[in-house]
Amino acid sequence: MKIDLNSPHPAQRASFLSPTLVKQKNKEGWLALFADDAVVQDPVGVSPLDPTGLGHKGKEGISKFWDMIIGPSSFDFEMQASYPCGDECANVWVGRSQLPDGSIEETPMVTIYKVNSAGKILSLRAFWTWQDGRADLEKALSG
Repeated sequence: MKIDLNSPHPAQRASFLSPTLVKQKNKEGWLALFADDAVVQDPVGVSPLDPTGLGHKGKEGISKFWDMIIGPSSFDFEMQASYPCGDECANVWVGRSQLPDGSIEETPMVTIYKVNSAGKILSLRAFWTWQDGRADLEKALSG
């Protein structure tokens, strides 16, 4: 699926810009997509990335999430489908990340972005299964 960074739908545009800026390693640009009170749940629920399951809250929490996961890795994305509705957009895609130890992790997922009236992301909720092949990521996080 072709990603249109100029999509007229604000949530879809934000949902396309987010992985683009991650791939470019543009932390400042990525953080600028979020509202001050935004929440990132990636993945949704309790995981080693989010022991409480409540998400990474506010720009400070989201910045720490970047530093913990996005910064030390390289990412590529294959968008399969995108469904904008109201102030949200659900995307189906496969994320590929190169972990600090050089291994490649492929993760199919659904992400749901919700934006405010200014087009800033209020929530990013990523649905993927931590248990499937996460030993390499856990090893890289602990190492």
